[in-house]
Amino acid sequence: MELLNLSTLLRENSYPGRGIVIGRTADGKKSAIAYFIMGRSQNSRNRVFTTTGDGIRTEAFDPSRLEDPSLIIYRPVRRLGDAVVVTNGDQTDTVYDALKNGGSFEDALRTRTFEPDGPNWTPRISGLVRHQGEARFSTQLSILKSADGSGDHCQRYFFDYPSLPAGEGRFLHTYQCDGSPIPSFQGEPERVAIAASGAKAWAEELWESLNGDNKVSLYVVLTDAASGARDEAIINANR
Repeated sequence: MELLNLSTLLRENSYPGRGIVIGRTADGKKSAIAYFIMGRSQNSRNRVFTTTGDGIRTEAFDPSRLEDPSLIIYRPVRRLGDAVVVTNGDQTDTVYDALKNGGSFEDALRTRTFEPDGPNWTPRISGLVRHQGEARFSTQLSILKSADGSGDHCQRYFFDYPSLPAGEGRFLHTYQCDGSPIPSFQGEPERVAIAASGAKAWAEELWESLNGDNKVSLYVVLTDAASGARDEAIINANR
């Protein structure tokens, strides 16, 4: 699989939807996670990322304009011990609770399906990073999507990366491109180069690459696998 330039992928796709990037920094010492959301409706665009005790959450920028919160207000990132869960919906809590009770990433997501937003049937995308000390960590990704566009059948795909090379990551997003209905992501997570040297600089690079009409919020975190020290950045279109 070709190693792709992440910024180029983002610039060339006006609507990848929501996206998860998980990888390893070029020095091999840190995990690198990015999560972004985009939106076309007023309700989707009326959001910001804010920090919580164990990660981040989405909130309404203007609560008076909030309509249906069911698919837009959730906790995208939660930390539990050496694990970091990142998803595009409330399945973050499903995975978090399963891990807390000794369950697995896969079994937790087998209880969930794609989002009930036909005709798009937006996929649920999820990631898990486990830091294991001494610059070692493992990565898992998943996508749950409609099998045939009807909303009747769910396909669940899981991808396991026991160790990613330094300077490399995987990129998974909800939509292949813009459309009506919007086509779901196809194939394996894309293999991308990770050029992150610091959270702020990487966040700014990715933010500038996202479509200016559709981008809403972006979060990045670099975590030292040995010490657990975190370098984080958030950028919101609504400030």
